[in-house]
Amino acid sequence: VQLQASGGGSVQPGGSLRLSCGASGRAFSTYNLGWFRQAPGKEREIVAAISWGDSTRNAESVKGRFTISRDNAENTVSLQMNSLKLEDTAVYYCAAASQYKPMWRQRSYDYWGQGTLVTVSS
Repeated sequence: VQLQASGGGSVQPGGSLRLSCGASGRAFSTYNLGWFRQAPGKEREIVAAISWGDSTRNAESVKGRFTISRDNAENTVSLQMNSLKLEDTAVYYCAAASQYKPMWRQRSYDYWGQGTLVTVSS
């Protein structure tokens, strides 16, 4: 699976952005998918994940603000980000993992897209 993320940019606090990640390869619908981020000077962390069966989970820091979704017909996974905060500034990555691996564990993810930068500033 090859992944390509897009949709990053600059936004003011309280604004919204939608990240998209397109995938090529076979059996996209069988993968667990995740969005991760890495802020300057910090380790990469998981933000949201969606299972092959459409179960979702969000990090506490983004609950109620971010929504992950997938479109298996289009081979895409998206992250709708609302009410953005300064601390959401990071490079965001999409990733795919086998459905047999825990979707909330970063080490489960074998396929990674390039990052897309999200900057929240006033």
